[in-house]
Amino acid sequence: MKQKRNLHARHESIVNWVVQHGQTPVETLAREFSTSEVTIRKDLTLLAEQGRLIRQHGGAAPLNKPQPATKNQSSLKQAIGQLAASLVNDSHKIVIDSGSTTATMVEHLKQPSQLVVMTNSLDVANQLVTFDNEPTVLMTGGTWDKQSQSFQGNMAGKMLQSYSFDLAFVGAAGLDVEHGTTTYNELTLLSQEMARVAGKVVVLAESTKLRHKMPNIELAWQQVAVLVTDDGLPFSAEQQLNQQGVKVMKASLNGE
Repeated sequence: MKQKRNLHARHESIVNWVVQHGQTPVETLAREFSTSEVTIRKDLTLLAEQGRLIRQHGGAAPLNKPQPATKNQSSLKQAIGQLAASLVNDSHKIVIDSGSTTATMVEHLKQPSQLVVMTNSLDVANQLVTFDNEPTVLMTGGTWDKQSQSFQGNMAGKMLQSYSFDLAFVGAAGLDVEHGTTTYNELTLLSQEMARVAGKVVVLAESTKLRHKMPNIELAWQQVAVLVTDDGLPFSAEQQLNQQGVKVMKASLNGE
């Protein structure tokens, strides 16, 4: 019983440490909690399975849990989603990644005819099947990921490889103007696969994501055709992205 209490206390302390200090290597945690690196790795694997932190090669990172959206943030997502939806035309074959901003985009689709959509998000699929002009909806399948509320893994990637699409719509946890979209999660396979099977990749992300530079590059700018963001994106950042071949579309709360 005492051993279980000690284990629980250590797990709580590890989560608190990672949340406070950010990305942390195994050796630091082993030193801080006076235990072996093997034990820390087991702890991190269990905590990741419980959805309490992100397991990374060599360490762990805190969950990038979004704060409840303010009215202004929600309106920005809506504006970005509406602008991205304007890129979809009749007979398009598109793939839509999971995420709150990409889901918002679906709300603004004008229900084009003969639309084909593949997604790994149940939220997106549930919205699509309510359309009067219901598109052909394809699911990636794969392993259900509770944290992202989507299907992930090798089987989802293999399903994508069987198709080709006109456009892929993906979100981003962070933006690095020099390198690309970024994430804490090292498992970037599915986003990469979506980019490979699409003629053009469209990234949907608020300009505030520029402040979220994370350690792992998800998509390099060379893979991205369009960034749909808001008018808070600095002009200097827009210029840098244009130089890398990325077209920037900026939504405004005023609808301009």
